[in-house]
Amino acid sequence: MNLAKRISNNHVLANCIGLVYLWFGVLKYFPEFSPAEDLATNTIDLLTFSLIPSQVSIVLLAVSETLIGVLLIMNIYRRQVVILALIHMFFTFTPIFLFPDQVFTCLPFCFTLLGQYIIKNIVIVGALITLYKSEAKGQI
Repeated sequence: MNLAKRISNNHVLANCIGLVYLWFGVLKYFPEFSPAEDLATNTIDLLTFSLIPSQVSIVLLAVSETLIGVLLIMNIYRRQVVILALIHMFFTFTPIFLFPDQVFTCLPFCFTLLGQYIIKNIVIVGALITLYKSEAKGQI
């Protein structure tokens, strides 16, 4: 594959991931617009030992997701943003273990809608790893 094709594919991939991050991030600025709002605040509450109030944690999550989205779309600090997004993605899977009753209708195969919302992140993780590897090789 020639360099122009790799650059084009990587930009498309980064823009698509960025759009998803931006969309889901912006939803979190508006109470009850995000279907994962309660799960996200409960997860952050548990992971931070209730040190961050839920109103603050959802805004911090909204800001971080929106920022990741904008930076990916604008191709700014892409390698660092991909690393940040991968760290974020790691935490998106924690409700599977912390709140299995909200993620599964029947362990371990039948997901609730929230579970499906989480498990789709496997595709985003694969795309982020692809971007990271191409960034490491200098393929933009």
